[in-house]
Amino acid sequence: MTRKRLLVLFPDEWDRSMAARRRQDHDFLFEGFDLFRFPENARLFTFDVMRFVERLARRYANAGLDGILTSDEQFGPVAASLLGRRLGIAHTPLEAVLSAQHKYYARLAFEKSLPECNPRFGLIGRDFRRTREMPLAFPFYVKPVKAAFSVLARRVDSFEALERHARFSWLEQAIIERLVKPFGDVMRLHSDFEVGPFSLLAEELVDGAQVTVNGFARGGDVTMLGVVDSIMYAGTDQFQRFQYPSALPLEWQSGAEEVARRALAAVGFTHGMFNVELRLCTATGRAKVIEINPRAAGQFYDLFERVDGYNLFDALVALETGEAPDIRHREGRDAHAASFVMRDLAGDGLGRWPARGEIGRLRARHPEARIMVYPKRGADLRREMKWLGSYRYGVVNLGAGSQGELFAAYARIYRDIAFHPRDHEVPGTFEELGEPAAD
Repeated sequence: MTRKRLLVLFPDEWDRSMAARRRQDHDFLFEGFDLFRFPENARLFTFDVMRFVERLARRYANAGLDGILTSDEQFGPVAASLLGRRLGIAHTPLEAVLSAQHKYYARLAFEKSLPECNPRFGLIGRDFRRTREMPLAFPFYVKPVKAAFSVLARRVDSFEALERHARFSWLEQAIIERLVKPFGDVMRLHSDFEVGPFSLLAEELVDGAQVTVNGFARGGDVTMLGVVDSIMYAGTDQFQRFQYPSALPLEWQSGAEEVARRALAAVGFTHGMFNVELRLCTATGRAKVIEINPRAAGQFYDLFERVDGYNLFDALVALETGEAPDIRHREGRDAHAASFVMRDLAGDGLGRWPARGEIGRLRARHPEARIMVYPKRGADLRREMKWLGSYRYGVVNLGAGSQGELFAAYARIYRDIAFHPRDHEVPGTFEELGEPAAD
């Protein structure tokens, strides 16, 4: 293996964890900040993406970089594309990134190329005032034209509910504007898009099993890596776990991959790692596209390693350094893997703040798992509840030989955590955790 010199943009806990495991093989450099960690995220209020790219272009012009990596959803794809173009390094075409991430123009592209897989949709102006301005009848799903991590994306049943959802304090409005501004700046300079990134998008409600199709494009050729089931907490649209391999019928999975392939072609995606979210009708398996994420899914890195025997991070390194990723199938040590998401649905917050060293000791007691914890309280907690509809306070990635063993292992870790929100329930059986809607 040739040692590579790699720049990681806007690294999160998954990127840093994998880079630490691979530092004996490659040199990793990090630029950018983590939106979810204080005080790093305070840089949001002064961040200028064009100046950021210009500074990095000067710094790394003669640094011998072999590739640029990112799994960040908010700023990473546009920054990596701009910088890759400046430095002559492999990158996702900027036009494809902008088209995928601007949800309105993505919908227009899907409507042209695969209309049968595109939910009905319409724009809601930033300063909407009346019911008659709504492009669809209630209820519908609403999301920002440009956002990430399901921020402010949810079902609304009435005009009053939409107003409550989309009206913000001055601080919330300032944060939202700073989150969206970098994309808007790049869009104005590098596209002919006329609809700005501050609008809202209304979409018809689509039922069915939600999945994420993962893969990469290289030289215009698309390789599908696998379908992950995205399973919600009962009665909500909040992710409870991401499970691999999918439990849905193989023909449904193949159909989802073909729809994802067509969606990627619609936005001109010819290079890079991606994950495409879809909903599959529980009666027919027919797919509707939710969105394209033009990046690797860091939370999924080790799920493929556990089941298939290769790590998505290693595939990303190979792809972005000009090599063909070494892909395997069902050669891992586990038959099933999942990324379990611990959520506070009531907004009560943690029962207590984790003591110093407590999370490290928890990880040491469960070395087979990858455990991430996100303590929040006060205004940060309230903002996450409003913007996301729940508080994600932890993630546990696990693998096992059977689904029963997988859920039992998660339940053991869950019971070993002493700082859960007060009104939590210990998960138990497969049925209690929920399962993909395949029947």
